[in-house]
Amino acid sequence: MNNIPEFPEFKPIEIGDRDILHDRLWAYQPTNSELTFTNLFIWRNHYGFAWSIYKDWLVILGSDPNGEPHVFAPIGPPDRPPVVETLLTWLHHEKGVHSPAIERADQKLVSELQGSPNFVIEPLRDHFDYVYRTEDLIRLQGGNYRAKRNHINYFLRSYRFSYEPLDHNHKQACLDLMETWCGLRRCEDDLSLSSEWEAIREALANCDELKVVGGVILVNGKVEAFTVGELLNKETVVVHIEKANMEIRGLYNMINQQFLEKQWQDIPYVNREQDLGEPGLREAKLSYNPEHFVEKYRIRLS
Repeated sequence: MNNIPEFPEFKPIEIGDRDILHDRLWAYQPTNSELTFTNLFIWRNHYGFAWSIYKDWLVILGSDPNGEPHVFAPIGPPDRPPVVETLLTWLHHEKGVHSPAIERADQKLVSELQGSPNFVIEPLRDHFDYVYRTEDLIRLQGGNYRAKRNHINYFLRSYRFSYEPLDHNHKQACLDLMETWCGLRRCEDDLSLSSEWEAIREALANCDELKVVGGVILVNGKVEAFTVGELLNKETVVVHIEKANMEIRGLYNMINQQFLEKQWQDIPYVNREQDLGEPGLREAKLSYNPEHFVEKYRIRLS
């Protein structure tokens, strides 16, 4: 087992850290989509993620696009106000951060800090996760889902397809699909898209070690859509990746519906992550009628 770093020492996240970090995250039963080992690992280069243990808490250190450090909410038992104060003070004094922050903090931590005059708490709407009832996204019943049903019905009338669990035989085809997708979207000209492409490559290359679950849709024998997810907590699956041939109408709707029906129908909720403030993505996520949002916050010292 790798050496465990003790605060203020931090260790860059590596695939060999999976079990120890996953166990601590799972014990916390997170609701934030960021708080899986998979998410931290596949985005580690983009955000510079590293980890440490401070007493009973797991601490994740990252940085924004300008390279300024921040931390996520300390993962562990409650009564965390002193821990938060310690981490923010450390960021200020030791890392030189003018206005240090806990980023994307969950409601559990906010509840622990509520009423304290030492902290300023700011909601981050662009990072709110969209959570849906799994049954709703499988059945797509009612007027709110008429457009989704129409797209799926068009797909079913127009194409011969099959759904398969993602395995080693599909990896290259998924990479090829993503290469085509990136060519159409000009990923090389967009930092967020190029970073997403890198994260997807990491997920596909390490899916066995990450212990994630995936699915593909083949149209006329060719992989035209794929998706990857895992349990976030006992009642929620989180979908990390979902990509499809944009020229095939209804295919995104189909991979979404099939993945949940074939592999997650016994899990009550599905977290489809945030929209990052992108208008088109926000519209798409709202169109699936979320059951609720997972609210996230920025926490600073007063």
